Amino acid sequence: MIKILQIIPLAMVAALVACSAPAEENGTLSVTLTDAPFPGDLVAQANVTITKLEVRGSGNGNPFLTLSETTQEYNLLDLRNGVTANLAAVEVPAGSYDLLRLYVSAGQVVMNDGTVYDLTVPSGAQTGIKIFVSPAIEVTGGVTSDLLLDFDVSKSFVALGTANNISGFLFKPVLRAVNSSTVGSVAGGVSDTAAVALNNAEVWAEQDSIISSTFSSSDGSYALLGLLPGSYTVSATLSGYDTVSTIVDVTAGSQTSANFELTP
Repeated sequence: MIKILQIIPLAMVAALVACSAPAEENGTLSVTLTDAPFPGDLVAQANVTITKLEVRGSGNGNPFLTLSETTQEYNLLDLRNGVTANLAAVEVPAGSYDLLRLYVSAGQVVMNDGTVYDLTVPSGAQTGIKIFVSPAIEVTGGVTSDLLLDFDVSKSFVALGTANNISGFLFKPVLRAVNSSTVGSVAGGVSDTAAVALNNAEVWAEQDSIISSTFSSSDGSYALLGLLPGSYTVSATLSGYDTVSTIVDVTAGSQTSANFELTP
């Protein structure tokens, strides 16, 4: 993974947080958004409308600070394999932050055949979706601290019916937040035995359970972001091909390479 900052920053202007602390006691908290998407052969767009983003200092007694109140729509399927969107880059008092609240006012799925499903949004539109940051992110005066939000589309947009007869979707937002300075990534390519790049091959990293997943791009490339240091089993597969797995060690602040050759 390229450093988890705004790789393609979308126009979501951050609202500055007013505080009384001297400038040298403030640091910048940068929040970016990415996705673990499901295959593009089913869905053309998985859209969410975000209206507000807040952060809380560690501890239940601390107030929430507003990072952004700009309404912006994102197609989460655009955010995969190292692509992120910049949600906010805001000066906040130095300290520890362990909880985000993300306000989502709308969800929508657009199928490849043009069918549109407007989804009922849970209470996150009014009260915000709580996303715990573990370990908490430390903001230091005069320094930018980067936080990555991973919006898991495959779990958040639950298809109703069968793969051949989808009748709609349920919207149950599933997100995780990780401190970019404490995580690493795995990236590489997926091809067949003739060295032809494979599009939409599923790639995932797991320990006791699946931690992060994605699907390869048209050139076969993929990237799994926001992985805490440790050993992972990374696997790749595609319909009509076998499943190939390998063990990789992820270290903080670095990218581990893993390429896959699938046999028909």
